[in-house]
Amino acid sequence: MPELPEVETIRRGLLPVMEGQVISTLTLRRAGLRWPFPEGMAEQVSGAKVLLLRRRAKYILADLDRGTTLLFHMGMSGRILIDGAAPDDRQHTRTTPQKHDHAIFDMDNGARITFNDARRFGMLDLFATESAAQQSLLSTLGPEPLGNDLHADWLIERFANRRSPIKTALLDQRIIAGLGNIYVSEALWRAKIHPETAIGVLRPDQIETLVRDIRAVLAEAIAAGGSSLRDYRQTDGELGYFQHAFAVYDRATSPCPRHGCTGQIVRLVQAGRSSYFCPTCQPRG
Repeated sequence: MPELPEVETIRRGLLPVMEGQVISTLTLRRAGLRWPFPEGMAEQVSGAKVLLLRRRAKYILADLDRGTTLLFHMGMSGRILIDGAAPDDRQHTRTTPQKHDHAIFDMDNGARITFNDARRFGMLDLFATESAAQQSLLSTLGPEPLGNDLHADWLIERFANRRSPIKTALLDQRIIAGLGNIYVSEALWRAKIHPETAIGVLRPDQIETLVRDIRAVLAEAIAAGGSSLRDYRQTDGELGYFQHAFAVYDRATSPCPRHGCTGQIVRLVQAGRSSYFCPTCQPRG
């Protein structure tokens, strides 16, 4: 599943062809994906102007001039592709929709934006913009990891006297929005924190370091265009490249890349998810 850096990369790819532009026609080629599309969604979106294209956690939100917001979620294998992206380019390179092209946005500027999802675990939804804070997928989300609302005091308060493993806690979207398995493993390695460490025993200085490392690893991944694992691609079809910079993720039995460390990367399973870490420089707390 695309994580925050991949979703942010997709949003940035969509910005020049979608924000401030009119959706001439939305064509829905099936009744829904993970769940049915809202009734009359194509008619409500066709002709609308995109006022703002933003991201919340792993969701892309397009605020329309009709007081509604489109929500995109990639699911396990969803992709958003752009054709005819240049404003003066009226020729689409994929004139015939493919098998798994489920929603097609033809823009007034000549661009075609296609939501492709082979497994159909993705989502497209439409709701009133003013009710976004109460929308079921968004209402319980914690602060954005790259925003000012995430700081050490926030985590210290939520970690106090709790025994949950730090890896599990960081994947809880109610604590921090948008973090996923890959970047949590990478951030914990940078902060030298064992993934099974109980959150209640972490010192304030460790939490300060962890917040900085979460921000750093996400920023670096966004700059690299995300990580291309399985189905993920950028909007132009290109691969993301941060997977080449993984320190621990999916590197079990490899030497720890930290300078001076003689350890070896280990994989363990926590709550059904793989965790990767170096037991030498990430000793159990």
